[in-house]
Formats: sequence, structure tokens, C-alpha cells
Amino acid sequence: MYAVHDEFPQLPGLRYLNHAAVSPWPQRAAEAVTRFARENAQSGARDYPDWLKTEQRLRERLQRLLNAPSCSDIALVKSTSEALSFVAFGLDWRAGDQVVISNEEFPSNRVVWEALNRFGVEVVQVSLKGHAPEDALLAACGPRTRLLSVSAVQYASGLRLELQCLGQGCQERGVLFCVDAIQQLGALPFDVQSSQCAFAMADGHKWLLGPEGLGVFYCRRDLREQLKLHEYGWHMLEHAGDYQRTEWQAARSARRFECGSPNMLGTMALEASLSLLEEVGMPQVEAALQERMQWLQGGLQTIPGCNLHSPLNPLRRAGILTFSLDGWSNQALYQQLRDEQVICAQRGAGIRLSPHFYTQDQIIEETLQLLHQLATT
Repeated sequence: MYAVHDEFPQLPGLRYLNHAAVSPWPQRAAEAVTRFARENAQSGARDYPDWLKTEQRLRERLQRLLNAPSCSDIALVKSTSEALSFVAFGLDWRAGDQVVISNEEFPSNRVVWEALNRFGVEVVQVSLKGHAPEDALLAACGPRTRLLSVSAVQYASGLRLELQCLGQGCQERGVLFCVDAIQQLGALPFDVQSSQCAFAMADGHKWLLGPEGLGVFYCRRDLREQLKLHEYGWHMLEHAGDYQRTEWQAARSARRFECGSPNMLGTMALEASLSLLEEVGMPQVEAALQERMQWLQGGLQTIPGCNLHSPLNPLRRAGILTFSLDGWSNQALYQQLRDEQVICAQRGAGIRLSPHFYTQDQIIEETLQLLHQLATT
């Protein structure tokens, strides 16, 4: 894969399998931030017009990555949680309305809806166990359901949902469909149009290989003005930059959700990281990641006492594989792996491993060998 491995000059002995938490930056992102810091130190904001060009390239890359109809549908936000809050506190709720979620959601996609209980909004949690979790989610959508909000890929189990099925079902029921895409975007292709989602959001620091503090919010065009705004400032105005104008209105584009000055430092890094994903191509990223996941899964299945807590069907997984070992508590196993420089996470029922498309064979093989030793000693 040409010089992709050169983009990740990780420390000798480090086995990084934690992209579902926080990813390393590619070399080009680090270099972009270094250049930006040097420019700030040497010439301040003299080249701000060039910075805005980089920001525009970032919006265009995100538009293509999500297959959004227009750059106007893309807002740059601080986090997934912020974007979810824009939806939760932007919609006009009525007492008795329902929001349907799964019972496996990361807190970001649960707490924000539970915070609506003071408006009389009920949160319905649905089990994803069984062969057809999409059917269970849609079956829970009744006449009082206003919105279905799910993670495209569950953070602990790695279960991947069929978004097109859910989107079509929501369309038929008149239910808004919201997708927390943080565990899919950058790992697998993602398409807001084919999934028919009303809203989608993701941070840049996981599979997108970028920094914390900058993410993306997609809002379908016909819904933008239906979301009440709670943050106001110079940047979210239709005529931002015309500082003498006394009459104002919120931007017609998704920039209406960006109230203040942009995160230019994060922009430089994330735009560079996305350029790598685009060069490789998301179909190739998916194929390489699935190859590594299959290798990891097959290796774990040969280890005595290893229990897999993630879907085995490739169509039901992205980049997350969670397991436990008989005779080991999850905390003790996690700490032992950390001591051996296997960077992973303790999530759900076990230890979560999450390689990316560039993860070298040696890292997977060494991790499997280490786990086999731990299981048999």
C-alpha cells in the first residue's frame, strides 16, 4: 500500500489497536499542524485567506465522505455530542413524544435524549439481541415516535446496523432518522442519501484519524430551519464578515450551527487526515480493514478459553472486536495488555480491539501470540 505505513511512524514495540477510541494521526496531519504553528509564530494571521481555503477543502472532503448533496449541508462542530444536542434541543417537542434508541448506545446518544424528559419526552430503549435488530427498532416506533437515533456501529459490541433498512422504515413511518456515525465514518463507506437519514454526526478523532475537538454534523436541507438555534454569534450569520450590518439572519447553510470562530488548528489536521483516506479510497479502506478483522477474529477463535462478544458475520461488523479470556478479569487482562504495549480498551463485556486499514500484519500477529501465551500459562 505505497507509503501508507510511512504515514504512521509509531514507536517500536507499540501495538496500536484502539482506533475506536482515539486514533494516531498520520504524518501528514502532524506536519500540517507543525506548519500552521510555525506560520502563527512567524506571521500571525497574515495568511488567513489561505486558511479559509483549507477549511473549504475540509468541507468538500466531508461532503464527499458522507455523500451529502451539498457542502451547505455540512457543519463543522466541536463533537458528536454537540451535534446531537443541536438536534435534541432544536426540535419542537410535545409532551408524550417518544425517541427510540437501542439499549447499547454510548452515553452521548442516550443522555441527550433522556435530558428531554422535562419536556415530557419518553425515551424507549430497544434490545439489539436477535437476528433482526432493525425489525425490533422499527417495531418500537409507534404513533408517538418522533425520532429514531442509533449508532451506526455499537461502540462496545461492534454490531453494525443496516442503515438503509432503518432509513426506509423511518421514512414509511414518518419518523426522523438520526445516525451517530462515529464508529463507521472513516472505517466503512457511509452515505447519508442512501440511508435516508435526517441527521448524522461524527467526531474526527477515531476512524477519521484526526484530532479531538472537531467533527461533522449533517443536517438535511429541509430540516435546517426547523431546528431552533440556541447559540448565536458572528460566524453563523448569513452575511458573516459584514460587521456593520445591523439587520441579520441565520445562515441558510449548515453554517448556522457554527456560532463562533472556527477551530483552525483542528481544521489543518483533519483536512490532511481526510486527504489520506481519499487517496486510498473508502472501498479500499473497508477491504483492508475487513481483512485485518477476519485475521484477528480467526486468530482469537483458536485461543483456548477466548470468548468473542462481537458479531462474527462480516456484514455485521466494522472495526471493533470485543473478547474476554477465561481465568482473567477484564481489568487484569486490559492492564496486562497495556503493560505489553497493546493499546486497546476495556468496553462492554470484555477487551475491545480496533485495528485500522493500515495496521501492519506484525502487530496483529504479535498480539495474537501474546494472547495465546496469556491463555495457556
